[in-house]
Amino acid sequence: MNALIWITLIAMFLVVYHHALYPLLLKLLSKGNKQTEAASPVSVVRNYHRSEADARLPTIQLLIPAYNEQDYIAAKLINLTTLDYPDDRLSIKVICDGCSDNTAAVARACLAELSFCSFDIEICEQTDNQGKVAVLNQHIRQSQADIVALSDVSALISVDAMLIAASHFSQAEVGVVCGYYHLLSPGSVGEQAYWRYQREVKRCEADMGAPLGAHGAFYLIRKSLFRAMPEDTINDDFVIPMDIVAQGYRAVYEPNIRALELEHASDNQDRSRRKRIGAGNLQQLIRLRHMLLPRFRGVAFTFFSGKALRVTIPVFLLTSLFGSMLLGVQAPLFAVLFLLQLVAYVLAMLPRVLPRLVWPRAIASLNYLVEGHFSSMLGCLEYLAKKVRRQYLLRFVSPTVMVGKRAFDIIGSSILLVVFSPLFPLVALAIKLDSKGPIFYQQTRVGLISDKVVQLFEIYKFRSMRADAEKNSGAVWASKRDDRTTRVGRFLRKTRIDELPQLINVLKGEMSLVGPRPERPVFYHSLEQAIPYYSERTVGLKPGITGLAQVNLAYDSSIEDVKQKLAYDHCYALSLSQCGTWLYQDLSVLLKTVWVVVAGKGQ
Repeated sequence: MNALIWITLIAMFLVVYHHALYPLLLKLLSKGNKQTEAASPVSVVRNYHRSEADARLPTIQLLIPAYNEQDYIAAKLINLTTLDYPDDRLSIKVICDGCSDNTAAVARACLAELSFCSFDIEICEQTDNQGKVAVLNQHIRQSQADIVALSDVSALISVDAMLIAASHFSQAEVGVVCGYYHLLSPGSVGEQAYWRYQREVKRCEADMGAPLGAHGAFYLIRKSLFRAMPEDTINDDFVIPMDIVAQGYRAVYEPNIRALELEHASDNQDRSRRKRIGAGNLQQLIRLRHMLLPRFRGVAFTFFSGKALRVTIPVFLLTSLFGSMLLGVQAPLFAVLFLLQLVAYVLAMLPRVLPRLVWPRAIASLNYLVEGHFSSMLGCLEYLAKKVRRQYLLRFVSPTVMVGKRAFDIIGSSILLVVFSPLFPLVALAIKLDSKGPIFYQQTRVGLISDKVVQLFEIYKFRSMRADAEKNSGAVWASKRDDRTTRVGRFLRKTRIDELPQLINVLKGEMSLVGPRPERPVFYHSLEQAIPYYSERTVGLKPGITGLAQVNLAYDSSIEDVKQKLAYDHCYALSLSQCGTWLYQDLSVLLKTVWVVVAGKGQ
């Protein structure tokens, strides 16, 4: 009983500390630790002629990842033309990451009308959706600028933001500059109060050593300090700044740099965002736990009190509620505490149960807080469940099978390449005579998934469709009688000859002869969201040219088709626990593949 009392009291204290005592303590401590003020851009310019000032300013490249942002891209580009910074010191790159809407077309049309703009603005269009982390890793590394600025499409930037940031970067110890984030139209009173609280916390954290992360709407980093993030990073706008702080550099919070968010998130979008942030908070706590060490001083204090406790607060809330309920049977004090908590939760749920009524600001804020913790807890649980499932599947594949399967792939693909090599020039000639375009077709696919990385690779196939097959439609599934397929292509797909070049992928170690179908990244995210355990199908297992699902079911043309194949993929994974079951399964799949080819059962 004594242990339960202490556990309950500690949980209650930590809840109160995180929400009330920490903000007050942070405000008091930060008063004596004001961050060094940088010289304003106005005073810098007054010290010498403008041309001399321009020459001393750092070069800045603004990177703007965009995915289906056709509604906001024009406003963003117009905003960028107003930035006050020398034309030859600022370049802007909008990266359209496999957009399925008209983001790139709208951007180019808008730029054509902004002919007066003297900034170098580039629209970089990527065919396949790689994800924001992959985009940032690639384009930040490629940047030649001194400073890299990152911004969301839906956020407008204040006119003098670059000049103010440049004045901070004139101090060699500054590695990150974060701005003031606010919403044009908050979705609720609770959301508005939340961001007001977050802005004040950011300011105080900066005075203590560094703001904990930045907001992706707009922040800047010293390019030389950037280190590539793991591909599965969730909260990139936290990991990038904190990694630079961990290297010994300062992060500055500058309230005079403004980022105005135009996009209004619906309730469902907001809950999904908070689940993702919760999962990201847990991930960054695990990966950046070394920042809790005393040598980081004020940053360690704010990291523990802010981010670390935020991850565990849902657990402490539940411990407080059920602990006081159990203790309330014998102790009146705990009975009162239990009733107070129960009343608070009932009040918090009223705006959700009766959304059409106008509730007082206090109740709306309480609702946003409680629902935020609940969404965060769900995000953390999903993240942990995914890691456990992946670790289990990785252990489930026998090491002996992994070695044997690779040897089988090398020998088998080498033999098949020799046997079918006479077909290659004949197929190439037929393709060239039938339609314009290349002989081979390359496409990015998702490969083996490990605990730390998701591998992407370029798959090789004989081209079976028109060269411009996805010019107008974008990425879509192939249908049974797809009019984009050429005459030769129909024969190649029917006999599966179009997949023979994938033997090269097998030799390179990117694929296996037998395994799950390799999916396109542009479809992968939606499939992972729609189908439970979808991503686990290639955990510790390379995709295959053929597979148990492929020989039993037809080509995928919808999510329902993928759901049917998922069971076969997991059944195949189970066969890899022992050499005997694996070898039997691979040989039977290869024999069935021969029958599919002979019988012309391809699509």
